[in-house]
Amino acid sequence: MSSVEIIPVAGAALLDRFIRLPERLHKDDPHYIAPLHLERKEALTSKNPFFGHADVQFWLARRDGRDVGRISAQIDHHARARDPGVAGQFGMIAAEDDATVVKALLETAAAWLRSRGMTRMQGPFNLNINEEIGLLVDGFDTPPMLLMGHDKPYLGPRLEEQGLGKDMDVYAYIYDITQPLPAGARRLIERPLPKGLTVRRMDFKRYDDEIRAVTSIFNDAWQDNWGFVPLTEIETDHLAKSLRPLLDPRLVRFVEMGGQPVGFIVCLPNLNEAIRDLNGRLLPFGWAKLLWRMKVAGLKSARVPLMGIRKSASQGVIGSLLPFLLIDAVRKDAAAMGFQQIELSWILENNMPMRRINESLGGVAYKTYRIYGQDL
Repeated sequence: MSSVEIIPVAGAALLDRFIRLPERLHKDDPHYIAPLHLERKEALTSKNPFFGHADVQFWLARRDGRDVGRISAQIDHHARARDPGVAGQFGMIAAEDDATVVKALLETAAAWLRSRGMTRMQGPFNLNINEEIGLLVDGFDTPPMLLMGHDKPYLGPRLEEQGLGKDMDVYAYIYDITQPLPAGARRLIERPLPKGLTVRRMDFKRYDDEIRAVTSIFNDAWQDNWGFVPLTEIETDHLAKSLRPLLDPRLVRFVEMGGQPVGFIVCLPNLNEAIRDLNGRLLPFGWAKLLWRMKVAGLKSARVPLMGIRKSASQGVIGSLLPFLLIDAVRKDAAAMGFQQIELSWILENNMPMRRINESLGGVAYKTYRIYGQDL
């Protein structure tokens, strides 16, 4: 068998090959959904604000004239400013079921990180902890939701063969919103709201202010969580603009205390449901299919990628009530809009308060994504 050649990705043609490789690897997987190529090109180039505070390199593995794997390595300088000892990252990993290919990819990423002073490698992050994270290790029997990964079952064991071990698992919870809430959650939510507490929809007339509020609340709420890296307003604004066609004020809620926003939830229609058979392409007829499915046929699933409660508002009985109010408000409107399932993801395995809330509302952890680590 010939050796594996590792090629640094430079230029549009190699990036296109990098983006499309998983489509061939998953061609026989009925649950794989190819991301839109246009979206991937924006996420993996300087249009993504992450590149403004990170060093990033992509590689392709090639053998016998074929692309057989890919990987990225990245150093997030925002994360290093917060913690100089933070690990370097790898991500975007996909490969044929071949130990030689996986070994060559990981060694390439590790060498790049080591040469830049990193002493530990973690991943996969696609490209950072505020985007897609983790390798799917359980839940291969259902398709991924919007901006969530889907990997081959052999890839986790291949990483472990190369000495990588588990650093953290994260879960995706699924809700069947056609079913009534459990009795205990219903009693909690149906109580009269304390004075000064309100739940409202997003106000698109104050769009910039609302985005700033999301950023501020998110950074305050999650600052003590494992691996936390603050969102910048530029990143939140970029994400919001990218996803604006999916934003609906009925599915974005704020909770306010004394007129000040202290919590939020963002729920997005599951675009993957609409692009499931487009193979990443919108031309020549993908646009028509996408629009018809979203505007006429309607989607049945949605995902909550962002949610947070300010620490100052998260204590006591009222603090414990706020997540329930936000989730229930979105659940009711989503059901009225024809949705049947909502995924809340991702949830750290050690975030027991959020896991208990999900489970008390009837959510089920149906997918597990693993973040691996290795000393360099």
